[in-house]
Amino acid sequence: MNTHTTPDMLVSIDPSNGEEAGRVPITTIDELDAVVARARHAYRTSGWKDLLPHSRSAVLRAIADGLEAEKEALATLQMRDNGKPLSECRSMVDYAVGAFHYYASVCETLETDVTPRRGDYVSLTVLEPHGVVAAITPWNSPIMNDTTKVAPALAAGNAVILKPSEDSPLLAPELLRIALAAGLPRDMLQVVQGRGAIGAALVSHPGVRMISFTGGTSTGRAIGSMAGSRLIPAALELGGKSPHIVFADADRKHAVAAVAAGIFGSSGQSCVAGSRLFIEENIYDEVLAQVVERARRIVVAAPDAPGVEVGPLASFHHRDRVHAFVERARAEGGRVLCGGRAPEGEQYAKGAYYLPTVIDGLPADSRTCQQEAFGPVLVAIPFRDEADLIEKANGTPFGLACGIWTENFKKAWRIGRALDAGSVWVNTYKQSVTTTPFGGFKDSGLGREKGIDGLRLYCQVKSMFFGLHEKPLPIAK
Repeated sequence: MNTHTTPDMLVSIDPSNGEEAGRVPITTIDELDAVVARARHAYRTSGWKDLLPHSRSAVLRAIADGLEAEKEALATLQMRDNGKPLSECRSMVDYAVGAFHYYASVCETLETDVTPRRGDYVSLTVLEPHGVVAAITPWNSPIMNDTTKVAPALAAGNAVILKPSEDSPLLAPELLRIALAAGLPRDMLQVVQGRGAIGAALVSHPGVRMISFTGGTSTGRAIGSMAGSRLIPAALELGGKSPHIVFADADRKHAVAAVAAGIFGSSGQSCVAGSRLFIEENIYDEVLAQVVERARRIVVAAPDAPGVEVGPLASFHHRDRVHAFVERARAEGGRVLCGGRAPEGEQYAKGAYYLPTVIDGLPADSRTCQQEAFGPVLVAIPFRDEADLIEKANGTPFGLACGIWTENFKKAWRIGRALDAGSVWVNTYKQSVTTTPFGGFKDSGLGREKGIDGLRLYCQVKSMFFGLHEKPLPIAK
């Protein structure tokens, strides 16, 4: 585990060296009732949801300023909490700052509709918060995932209970501290800590009126089932097995660089990692050899080492899971062209490191090509033509993202429209910004985070009618 548990604490372990990174108190099931009660009381009495938009916006901007002022400390803490390279952690704090600034602006400028009249009335829509929102986030990018949910949920006027992963518990308390210092009313944001039991209790609690979850598909199904039985909305951002496609007419230099960045960046611990590489068969051997050569040159090192490109995986138990995935690929007949093991050397001995791995020789319907490794593991697959590509690329339960490398605009348009994916990157990869909606098709989730829709996600639409009729309403028309 990246954390171990004392009777009342989660202890985070730095995956680069096995040392303690910090500890947080576990929330008990008995304490959860009080947390939800405080959230409901704050929602009703703090005045937050009734603030004029520009006043709510001012607090959100102050939170952004607080995050920016502590950028280096927050980045360093995330590096120790889950092993991401320090430069990447700094970029994620920048993202968090931008998320609060963006939703401060959306909060202040979002317009609703005056709807067309069909009678003697004026009709319009207004947006109302849900009430208490449960935000459950994964371990791979804590400061980014936390703010992706908390910023728009607060902007919409909700009270938020944030449950971070037990494997990266250290950033959420810092976000709470900064939010309170910025002027957010007490208990409008609270943090609960613990393993699956506390998350399940939060999802099922009758005081929670909306759920936002990012994580694995199996857990997402369970949360969706619970939300359905309770008749409350759930936003689910789930797993992926994203295809990264290289056509013969692609810019090879840029394509190879993007393929490597798309799967080996963040040690492959990204829901949109381009984990299936599709190469047009007449250039398959050439491009695959270039990808393997680039993978072998990747600098695997401590997350704060100069020149590091790939740090450790986020936890020791996750490294074991990724290695088991590679061993299963071997058992299926896959050829491991590079990597496939932990690196050797004293500098790696105490950390959860794993080498960038490239596998080929497996059919597109093999388990290795169908299931998510969530690590630095790329599987390569040749394709004959567009029809063959579309059938293979769409042949998984997932539909989160895809990348297309071609110099032909019409081809890119055809393939991009034909693929089951919530995000399509043409001649680039892994671009994700607060201003653009993000989510998946099929088993990759429900709903869209980010963008203006990311604020509406945390709202309920209310229709209001103002009568203009001069005569009393009749019983029957």
